[in-house]
Amino acid sequence: MRVSASLNRTGNNVAAQLRDAGIKVKRTILPGSTFWNDWVKYPFSSTNWNARPLGVQIWALAYRSGEAWNEFGWANEEFDALLTEALATPDVEKRRAIMVRGQAMIQDEGITIQPYWRSLYNHTKDGLVGAEHQIGFEYHPSRMAWTE
Repeated sequence: MRVSASLNRTGNNVAAQLRDAGIKVKRTILPGSTFWNDWVKYPFSSTNWNARPLGVQIWALAYRSGEAWNEFGWANEEFDALLTEALATPDVEKRRAIMVRGQAMIQDEGITIQPYWRSLYNHTKDGLVGAEHQIGFEYHPSRMAWTE
């Protein structure tokens, strides 16, 4: 298993779960500059797709057949059709129902391991606007202001 240094804790969790299942694991932690040069060549690696606000955006990059970032090399025409439908569905609840079917395919075919759901928090002070949680964990002071 090769992981970028920024994903060390995720790698620890996956490795522990694999070991609990009786699978031997040898981990190599690489700096990002090394990891990202060869990330598609590793038999098992860990990446983080957290920086996109919608699951369909992640799927379009990481799971759709033939995509450059499809690290699994997974190709499933039925999933691709569901993804196309989900991407064209603006209604959140309707899209959520489509996503449930896609999630089942991903889980049933075992193409990814998701060791946990990460909780994200953002602490601000009442009256401060422009400091809401931003998906990239960025703060833009020039956009912040106090309300009266």
